[in-house]
Amino acid sequence: MDDTDRELIALLRANARMSLVEIARQLKVARGTAQNRITKLEQNGTIVGYTVRLKPQSEAHRIRALTTIAVEGNAADDVIRTLRGDPAVQTLHTTNGRWDIIAELRADSLEEFDRILSRLRHVEGISSTETSLLLSTHKL
Repeated sequence: MDDTDRELIALLRANARMSLVEIARQLKVARGTAQNRITKLEQNGTIVGYTVRLKPQSEAHRIRALTTIAVEGNAADDVIRTLRGDPAVQTLHTTNGRWDIIAELRADSLEEFDRILSRLRHVEGISSTETSLLLSTHKL
């Protein structure tokens, strides 16, 4: 991957619906070159898909939180497998330091959020958690 590929990816991250003509213009390359680079990045697995970003206020699950999770011993794989199956868990990240996993949780109400946290507390292999509600988003 070269600088042009990195710039192309940055353009697509900012606006995946940008026209091919506009991408080529901004990269200062021919339209065919831009198309070939996108195709190559898709085929080699660098680009794995395109998505839509929504304003947090427009989503059904209005309550969002980050939960940091400490795992007992070597139970991280089992905990991740369990959390992947929970519809309230939007993203999972492994990390280093005090916490082993960070999970983004979403719920429609505080009551539902309370039930989600209760469910997490009963997952075998989780030794402790700490949760922070996300109040405002300043950059997507």
